[in-house]
Amino acid sequence: MTNKAVIQTEKAPAAIGTYSQAVKVNNTVYLSGQIPLDPATMQLVDGDMRAQVTRVFDNLAAVCEASGGSLKDIVKLNIFLTDLAHFALVNEVMATYFTQPYPARAAIGVASLPRGAQVEMDGVMVI
Repeated sequence: MTNKAVIQTEKAPAAIGTYSQAVKVNNTVYLSGQIPLDPATMQLVDGDMRAQVTRVFDNLAAVCEASGGSLKDIVKLNIFLTDLAHFALVNEVMATYFTQPYPARAAIGVASLPRGAQVEMDGVMVI
């Protein structure tokens, strides 16, 4: 029997389209893409690329916690960047949120992201 639940938290930005922040199926959580929106204002964070990457990890962490887990439970992380020159910075910031063993990961260069964001991340978590 499949146990399915929609995850929602006010500590991460509300969905800006026809999707859920996450969907939990049994012990697997599918995390929707997070861009660097401040959940309080629903606006992109002010600041440089480091601020955007940090906000995305904070948003993902909030959804993980609302799902009953944490970032350490992410087994697959997808990173979308409008400029792959920021790859090293993403690694640097990611190292402050994750410890080994790190999740499987992909980093993909894209032409554009919603709301003019420079970074978006989604993932799969097993708890």
